[in-house]
Amino acid sequence: MERGAGRKPEWLKIRMVSGASFAATRKLLGRHSLHTVCRSAMCPNLQDCWSRGTATFLLLGNVCTRTCRFCAVGKVANPPAPDLLEPNNIALAVKSMELKHAVLTSVTRDDLSDGGAAHWVKTIKAIRNQTPLVTLECLIPDFQGNENTFDLVMAEAPEVLNHNIETVPSLYTKVRPQANYKASLQLLLRAKEKHGLITKSGLMVGMGETAEEITASLHDLASHGCDMVTIGQYLQPSANHLPVERYIPPAEFEQYRIIAEAAGFRHVQSAPFVRSSWHAEAYAQNTEILS
Repeated sequence: MERGAGRKPEWLKIRMVSGASFAATRKLLGRHSLHTVCRSAMCPNLQDCWSRGTATFLLLGNVCTRTCRFCAVGKVANPPAPDLLEPNNIALAVKSMELKHAVLTSVTRDDLSDGGAAHWVKTIKAIRNQTPLVTLECLIPDFQGNENTFDLVMAEAPEVLNHNIETVPSLYTKVRPQANYKASLQLLLRAKEKHGLITKSGLMVGMGETAEEITASLHDLASHGCDMVTIGQYLQPSANHLPVERYIPPAEFEQYRIIAEAAGFRHVQSAPFVRSSWHAEAYAQNTEILS
């Protein structure tokens, strides 16, 4: 699918794995009629994560009101109303999977007056009612910059508050036209300063940004109180999405890791297949980060 960068290099070829855990995870998610960002966003790590019995739950359905050109999630102006059973079904799935750490994300619902924040709160409360010891990472949308709205989710004090800037400011018009780079940075800063949360963000590379722009964005995140960052290769989901401009070699990802650590991040993952919630449990198991 990638028109701009040519044939995929060897380091981006996936070794497919599956097994009992993969099948069990797929069956459980189907039984509860749940969506995952793994499937909806066509994540290249789906088989790896599901084979380890982990998944990132996708709240508020599987269609989005925004037209970001990097994302495989479906897009419509008026999605169906939120499923009232979804919060409890996710909580039951977290319990059935015996998760110690659960990752929640959602589509962006600009059609809802609160952007879906109340649904987020119901889901968090349902999970903690079923499994009070589970730690939570919440990868939230920007809620159109409404501080009162995202305060509702932050007040539930997830162990990790994640919000991705996705790319550098110069590419926002092309990559995510309905988002605002500075507003995303302010969201992360508010999570840190007002709510005292551990914060995390992520970027994709290979869409036409420069190394200098990536470095500047990493420093922007660090100066806004971001504790953890993920950096991964953008892969074009279909011919209708943005083409890949360049495949970033592993050595360059290692350089970004060094730059990020020097900027002050407490945990960094930087490699071609890194995604925002990939191996997220490793963050929660790092007691130095969460203490």
